[in-house]
Amino acid sequence: MGSASATVSEGPGRDGGVRVAVDIGGTFTDIALAMPDGTIHESKISSTPDDPARAVVDGVAQLLSEIGVAAASVAEILHGTTVGSNTILQRKGAKTGLITTRGFRDVLEIGRIRMPDMFDLTWDKPKPLVPRRYRLEVTERMAPDGSVVTPLREGDVLAAAEALVAEGIETVAIAFINSYRNAAHEQAAEALIKRHFPQLLVTTSCAVLPEMKEYERTSTTVVNAYLLASMRTYLERLEAGLREIGIRAPILVMTSNGGMLAANVTCEKPVLVVASGPAGGVIGAARLGASRSERDVIVFDMGGTTAKAVIIEDGRPSMTSEYEFRDGISTSSRFIKAGGYMLKVPAIDIAEVGAGGGSIAGIDKGGLLVVGPASAGAVPGPACYGLGNDAPTVTDANVVLGFVNATSLAGGRLPIDRALSESAILRHVATPLGLTIEDAAHGIRAVANAAMARAIRAVTVERGRDPRDFSLMAFGGNGRVHAPDLARQLGIPRVVVPPLSGVFCAVGMLASDIEHTGLRTLTRRLDQLAASELKAIKAGLAAEVGARLAADGYPEARRRYVWQADLRHEGQATELTVHFEGEDIAAMRAAFAAEYLKVYGYSDTTPVELMKVRVAGIGLRDQRLDFAHMKIAHRPGASRSGARSVAFSRGSPAVPVEIVDRSVLSAKPRQGPLVIEEFDATIVVPPDATVHRDAIGCIVLEFGA
Repeated sequence: MGSASATVSEGPGRDGGVRVAVDIGGTFTDIALAMPDGTIHESKISSTPDDPARAVVDGVAQLLSEIGVAAASVAEILHGTTVGSNTILQRKGAKTGLITTRGFRDVLEIGRIRMPDMFDLTWDKPKPLVPRRYRLEVTERMAPDGSVVTPLREGDVLAAAEALVAEGIETVAIAFINSYRNAAHEQAAEALIKRHFPQLLVTTSCAVLPEMKEYERTSTTVVNAYLLASMRTYLERLEAGLREIGIRAPILVMTSNGGMLAANVTCEKPVLVVASGPAGGVIGAARLGASRSERDVIVFDMGGTTAKAVIIEDGRPSMTSEYEFRDGISTSSRFIKAGGYMLKVPAIDIAEVGAGGGSIAGIDKGGLLVVGPASAGAVPGPACYGLGNDAPTVTDANVVLGFVNATSLAGGRLPIDRALSESAILRHVATPLGLTIEDAAHGIRAVANAAMARAIRAVTVERGRDPRDFSLMAFGGNGRVHAPDLARQLGIPRVVVPPLSGVFCAVGMLASDIEHTGLRTLTRRLDQLAASELKAIKAGLAAEVGARLAADGYPEARRRYVWQADLRHEGQATELTVHFEGEDIAAMRAAFAAEYLKVYGYSDTTPVELMKVRVAGIGLRDQRLDFAHMKIAHRPGASRSGARSVAFSRGSPAVPVEIVDRSVLSAKPRQGPLVIEEFDATIVVPPDATVHRDAIGCIVLEFGA
């Protein structure tokens, strides 16, 4: 990516320097800065959707100035970005072409021959990112075992590339049948195109996803090609902006599976960071849970645009090897398919709904109250911001009911006008439904809560987990305001609000590591697999990802390898992923049997097939955030005192509730109601909950049996 490649070649960053983590959300851009002594400073700035890099640069410069830290002392910039997801949502990617094996031109349309809801006659299949006229075929063929059936006809490749260039194509995806077994034809086609058409950006399926399943591999490669130009342009602009304010530190980008990649690697494989934004919070939640000796947690992250749910079991976030990126609810559920663009890449298993603080409420054609997925975003934002939006949002409902401060947020930086919230709700919801403003506001909250509870059920009940066995860890701009209602609905006994919860996705990045993945496709029955063969496969994968870690500046002593196997019963079409160590095949089979029983509720005696072996090569970063010893810098303007009226439930009068700062709480439980206000967060403690502050600084709400 030009200059960025030089920057990231500096390695993992200077030891002892300042680390800055930035998370771009739909409404705010959050910043967490870690000093060498472990002190964390925080800041929030409105996102700039027209140029996301501008908010990052301006926010970092402002925070450095406030705390008197020189830009030259910054050793790392850690970044979670929505550029990839927004590019797909807004259909603003590069003009992309696809070159594929003759006979496979329509793989993207055929997909899995499924639809997310077979009874929805109004559903339209997402339009392919590459229109059919830009999908061209060439003569070549590999057999399933990797042998050459038909040699690559180079003239076809050049003719196809020439035709695409004539149509103004900017990027080309190459996906040939069975290239995961033998990549020679794809690599030859790539070399030809780069030699004769150097202006084209090219991506091959063997480089992005060397796995079986033609549709998934082609779709993932196309998404990667579609994002190449926008991700490269964005990171170059970001790096240039940071250099202007004196920062020359390497940029590391959060991946969808919770690791970090150098910016130049991200520019080649942007498909790995489409779900970059929420991953930092999940990794932070796993680390924080371990520090609290709480290894089973439901992560609930509610921001301005969406709400997300993830489960952490035994200290590990639930992972998936594929997911569909789509509007509305986005989940990797095996029962909901074909609703979006398939990405078969390692990712945290996140369920997401369009219900955030900025989600717009209104009345649909049937006269029912609906909330989201449309959002007021950062600009103009909720009606109470006074920036031109007159439609009510979830935040406006919270302002009217007293859950959120009615004069300002973010330590006084963001003025709030309650009258504008009341006017918006009255006009668009209360009057059409014949309700009072307060009842309409309760209705908006109830609809939003129902959508968010659905996301939590998607990662628990739908996967055979009982939410009552977990704690609910809530963060994000609005997570703590709604978490008590969700806990009550789902029978969850405890809500944990971490320190710096309003910027926790950025904080979580400070607790993450560099991560590279490698995989091998096998399709081998376990009873026919020798331990020596598994050992050889692992050695090859370890060498592959070890070389990438070495290039990032991580010696063997600072590497760790996490092994996973994708297994299925013979004849099945989907796999389950399990962790394993060593070469004990019997232990691998037992782990799969236990996971199968947990997910499906029964056991199967059919032979087990090993489909893939996957490794995560982790580079252990210096001075990774330790929550047990974290120090939080006091934020001027964060403390509140006094009281305000809060209407906790419809039909009950508002009650006066004391407003306090987090520091007032101790290990001794205190009965609600209570409102805790900070620079980055509002925490609402309902009357039926107790609250205390633990040794790490988490606010813990507990409900009676």
